[in-house]
Parts: sequence; C-alpha cells; structure tokens
Amino acid sequence: MISAESNDMASPQPVTLVTGASAGIGAELARQFAARGEALLLTARRGDRLKALAGELRAAHGVRVEWVAADLTEADAPMRLADETVALGCEVRTLVNNAGFGLRGAFAEQPLERLIAMLNLNVVALTSLTGLFLPGMLVRREGGIMNLASIASYLPGPYMAVYYASKAYVLHLTEAIAHETRGSGVKVTAVCPGVTESEFAEVAGLAASRLMHNTAMTSREVARLAIAGHLAGHRVVVTGAGNKFMPLAARLLPTSLLMRVVARLQKK
Repeated sequence: MISAESNDMASPQPVTLVTGASAGIGAELARQFAARGEALLLTARRGDRLKALAGELRAAHGVRVEWVAADLTEADAPMRLADETVALGCEVRTLVNNAGFGLRGAFAEQPLERLIAMLNLNVVALTSLTGLFLPGMLVRREGGIMNLASIASYLPGPYMAVYYASKAYVLHLTEAIAHETRGSGVKVTAVCPGVTESEFAEVAGLAASRLMHNTAMTSREVARLAIAGHLAGHRVVVTGAGNKFMPLAARLLPTSLLMRVVARLQKK
C-alpha cells in the first residue's frame, strides 16, 4: 500500500529520494540533506514516522518534504513509487537506496519467505529504483545515486549468509555503474558502514551478537561521512577508520580464516 502527502506544487522540482527514511541512517541522511537546503521525498513502510520526520524537517529547514509510505519488498512497489514521484511533481536528482534489513542465524533455519523478502528489498528494489531513475539523470547530465552497502560486502557471512551476499551485490553493482557513468555528470557511490547504532541490529537479531559489543558508530556520523564522500565523487565510502582494514583483509587473508572469524562474531 502506498500513501502520500503533497503540498501541491505545480511544476516538477528536483528532490533527493531517501528510502528506508523512517529511522536510523536513512532518517539521519534525510536530516543532513535537508540541512543543506535540499527538497526531499522520503519513503519507508511506516507512514506515521515519515509524517513526523517530514514535519520536523520542514519546520527546521524550510524545505519541501514529501513522503510516500511504501513496502519495497512488494514486486510492483518501485514502479508505483516512481509514479507517485511524478504525481507529486518531483524529479529525482539524487537517489539514496538506504532501505534494507538482515537476519542472523544458520541459512537452513531461516524462514524462506523472510530471506526472499530480504533479497527483494536489498537487491531487487535497489536495482529497480536505480534503473528507473538513472536514465533521467544521464539525460540531464546531473544527479547522484548513493547505495548503502556494508563492510559485510567484502566477506562471506556465516550465520548471516543472505545479508552478506546481498550487500556484496550492492557493492559490485554500484562500482560497475560508477565506472559506466564516468564523465556523465552523475555521481555514483557505494557506502559501506560497519556496526552502527540503529534499529537494524534488533531486526536482524544481532542484539546479543559479539559484533554489537564493539564500538558502534552513530547513524549521524555515518550519514555525515556518506554525504561528504558522495559529494566528493568517491566511488566507495567506508565509514570509520576502524573499518577501512576490511577491504584489505578480504584481499590478503584466506577466505576460510575470514569465515571462521565472522562465524564466531555472529554467534551469541
């Protein structure tokens, strides 16, 4: 189901579209884009939270903020969201594919329908929205796409196998598109956060994981680094100095060793 709120502006206006904007990194990205004076289109499943955030940002920064409640795990949701964008008189200048979730546990013990829903959100919806909005950016020779990957993108992930694999797809897709669009005026960035203070851990079942005992970055800091790196034209942004060893470790260390380390961290 999709619902929307409009302030009835007649002509199309460039906006930054943020998915998964109701909490965590998505909400902080919205706040920081609004602080830069950018008009926004926010989407997530929870319309009440979107409405509250939209009101907060309009009051704080005087920018146009629209919201569309949508469940992007549904097959036709990306196309319906694109249609709503047109109906609202918005033109997506920057697309932020932030929506995603994870599940912890052995692959064979996970509900298959939840794993498929994860792939629909983390992979299919992200790919669909990128395919829907990138061509227009290329025609206009301006805009940007920011895809939220993870430091998990660099590793196989026992006990979170599908999540890690989905984020590897996001990283590789984004890097390839960034290469294809060089010199086009469109910035394409993969953001790879590590452990972050957000609702993600609760949804994924990671609250008891050893990973959560490490020092987690705040969503605000991740959002700040993500935007700064994207505006600077970086193809990949790994947030946090402590996380920057992961790409190097993935290249230099045996996969068998890395999997044993990840497996121990994921277990209670």
